[in-house]
Amino acid sequence: MTADFVVLTADTFAPHVGTAFKVEGGRHVLSLSEVERLENQPGHGDPAFQPFTLIFSGPSGDLLAEGMHTLTPEGGAQAGGAAYDLYLIPVHTPTPGRQDYQAVFN
Repeated sequence: MTADFVVLTADTFAPHVGTAFKVEGGRHVLSLSEVERLENQPGHGDPAFQPFTLIFSGPSGDLLAEGMHTLTPEGGAQAGGAAYDLYLIPVHTPTPGRQDYQAVFN
């Protein structure tokens, strides 16, 4: 069986702000803290697609390595949540007690 390709947009993730996501195969749980819509630059990519970034927050001191990770909203399919394969990058986080991660869609 082949999975259908679904285009992810900022609207896909907006209802999940504040939701905890379990990182598959590990101990990390990250919370989606922000969906930021970006300006589409003329001449760059599909003009119908609006680029966006996701910011996830996790505990400090337990760094999740940069790379592809499968994230599932807590409650999984029972809560109406799908699993998402996202490339996460740890980013500088000035707020004490947490570590932020960014996923960019452009």
